Amino acid sequence: MNMVTTIKRGATKDEIQFVFKKIASRSAKRGGFDAYKFCGTVKFNDDALEIQKRLRDEWK
Repeated sequence: MNMVTTIKRGATKDEIQFVFKKIASRSAKRGGFDAYKFCGTVKFNDDALEIQKRLRDEWK
């Protein structure tokens, strides 16, 4: 079941936080997808500029 949540213009910070808590509790109950575990930075061993040059050279 999909759910649509609408936050109206002029909503207070407390109202918005309440909506987020409500969504989080429903996701936890259903075992929903936890996108936060994929958030963060990617660690590379090479220099970023070298990686970028290598990727651009693939097209040649």
